[in-house]
Amino acid sequence: MAVRALVLRTAGTNCDAETQFAWEKAGAAAERVHINRFIENPKALAAYQILTIPGGFSYGDDIAAGKIFANQLVHHLADILQKFLGSDRLVLGICNGFQVLVKCGLLPGSPDGRPTLTQTATLTNNDCGMFVDRWIRLRTDTSRCPFLKKGEELDLPVAHGEGKFLLGPSLTVTDLEARGQVALRYVPDGKSEIYNPNGSVSDIAGISDPTGRILGLMPHPERHVLAWHHPQWTRRPPAEEGEGLALFKRGVAYFR
Repeated sequence: MAVRALVLRTAGTNCDAETQFAWEKAGAAAERVHINRFIENPKALAAYQILTIPGGFSYGDDIAAGKIFANQLVHHLADILQKFLGSDRLVLGICNGFQVLVKCGLLPGSPDGRPTLTQTATLTNNDCGMFVDRWIRLRTDTSRCPFLKKGEELDLPVAHGEGKFLLGPSLTVTDLEARGQVALRYVPDGKSEIYNPNGSVSDIAGISDPTGRILGLMPHPERHVLAWHHPQWTRRPPAEEGEGLALFKRGVAYFR
């Protein structure tokens, strides 16, 4: 039976179709569902193995990026999310989805790995003061996350205005590193002098919870699923697939 991946969307979400395509290319049975359907019937979430919150501008980012979507999860779906996460499921938040996971408290999460809905970090305005849309290079810095392979480098695009990751006073980068939660970092690509596109602390591009089963990242793996998605694909070594697809394939493989 196919692994079922949910792409949870709402008003303003605009990367849901690409994310569904990525999961399907990875071998999952993926569905795009509006959050209102789960508010009406929260138990429906139990039918999926993977929850994905894709990129976009949920509710126009009118208060702060991802904040309204995060509030909906906390106030309407807290109990069912706790049960979902307690049953060995996976959660992936991409760009606006990462912002949602941070602002609802699922990331960085509690030190003991239990799901928590208390915010301890944030993603805020880029240092440059502008929306950034470009390709960057990443390095995986954890061996704990099923979506990732430690030490690998990959090229993915970013597209955000509020991608600067900052920790609250109760946490330090050393805390996250000790628990293997620093999942991805921006690294030099040999082309751009400024390789960190937003000013995130310690060049952090993505983090996981202590279990590794919840991953949030600002870059868009669903936008590099096919080799020709890369702007320099004709100058790169021939490849059968884009570098972002591996993340989705590993998510599927976790349940097989």
